[in-house]
Amino acid sequence: MASNLGDESLLAEIVQLAVRAGHVVMDVYATDFSAATKADSSPVTEADERAEAIILAGLRRLVPDVPVIAEEECAAGRMPATGSTFFLVDPLDGTKEFLARNGEFTVNIALIEKSAPVMGVVYAPALGVLYAGGPAGAFKARVVGDALADVERIDVRSASPSLKAVGSRSHGSQETMAWLARFSDVSFVSAGSSLKFCLLAEGAADIYPRFGRTMEWDTAAGDAVLRAAGGLVTTCDGHPLTYNKREQADDAPFANPHFLAFGDRRLVETAIAPAASAATL
Repeated sequence: MASNLGDESLLAEIVQLAVRAGHVVMDVYATDFSAATKADSSPVTEADERAEAIILAGLRRLVPDVPVIAEEECAAGRMPATGSTFFLVDPLDGTKEFLARNGEFTVNIALIEKSAPVMGVVYAPALGVLYAGGPAGAFKARVVGDALADVERIDVRSASPSLKAVGSRSHGSQETMAWLARFSDVSFVSAGSSLKFCLLAEGAADIYPRFGRTMEWDTAAGDAVLRAAGGLVTTCDGHPLTYNKREQADDAPFANPHFLAFGDRRLVETAIAPAASAATL
């Protein structure tokens, strides 16, 4: 089965799974919900748990032989063995945005093959916007009920001397602003959840530096959309961000290092150069 996972029919099924999970998320969003605190001090709500249950059941039906690493399952200590092909699921990325009721939270589903995200869906149900990426490229659409409308192909833009950076709304850091100071002309906008990757993918921003903690399920779907649109996510030394980092001597399973996301791949070499060199951009 794994050899057929790259076709667009699977992406269409994953899109529908994300939409169904989004409906459940919005059902909870409309109530006077509460949040619990997990062992890692992050919040979790009924929406996280119900959406993940829908996605896990759907993926088991579609591709029963492909393992799934999902955030809430991992929090409960359930991490199936993974080979070179598996799914990463964050049923509600941006739970803090969900709690703040600002709409900037997403449902994330990604397919990983040989340590790289090759397919992904990022759905922002409160905004009614969905992004997806796969072998044929990336697209953005509005979600109306269960259907997609106004589907349009998206691509990253070529970077100009005036760069636009995007960063976390809930996890900003002084380190981010200090790093961006290497560029001579850069503006900054905040956004929640995986929407930051999607802003790069649709050509609305150029760079997204992240120096806070993230897990693979936080980034995989947005990374897949961005790569499908022509962009790239790297470690701070310029190597592509990899997935399936299960055994890490210095960190938890599936934890990411700090990373840099780029729309225009030509920015990579300059962005990882010493600050004095990068400031000539």
